[in-house]
Amino acid sequence: MNAAEMAANPQLTDFKVHDLNQNPQLPSADKSFDLSLCTVSVEYLIHPDAVFAEVARVLRPGGVFALTFSNRWFPPKAIRVWPGLHEFERMGLVLEYFLRSGKFADLHTFSSRGWPRPESDKYYPQFLKSDPVYAVWGKTRK
Repeated sequence: MNAAEMAANPQLTDFKVHDLNQNPQLPSADKSFDLSLCTVSVEYLIHPDAVFAEVARVLRPGGVFALTFSNRWFPPKAIRVWPGLHEFERMGLVLEYFLRSGKFADLHTFSSRGWPRPESDKYYPQFLKSDPVYAVWGKTRK
């Protein structure tokens, strides 16, 4: 999300906009968070190993790192391997990022699909089913 989108969210008390592809180092202290979320962005990370190491650094022991994505993404921005993978293989790639880091345990995956798209959705009735959701998460080693 960009600064304007973040600023428009009245529930946020603070936010930072930081391009992980330009600088994978997170602007946060060691062990300062219990949870890190990455939503519909893992497919664009050009330095995933550095990002996963940084997330592990800023999470407290036992902290959760959760990534979610779908089958809709921007082809010109996605990493080269992403389009060639089946949707379920993409969960495997994200699991591989966790495993390569060596900093996470208790890894899990989840997929959900086939839900009806609400009539208020701008893609209804063109697409009657909602986009699938895939998730991969793990906890930092204690």
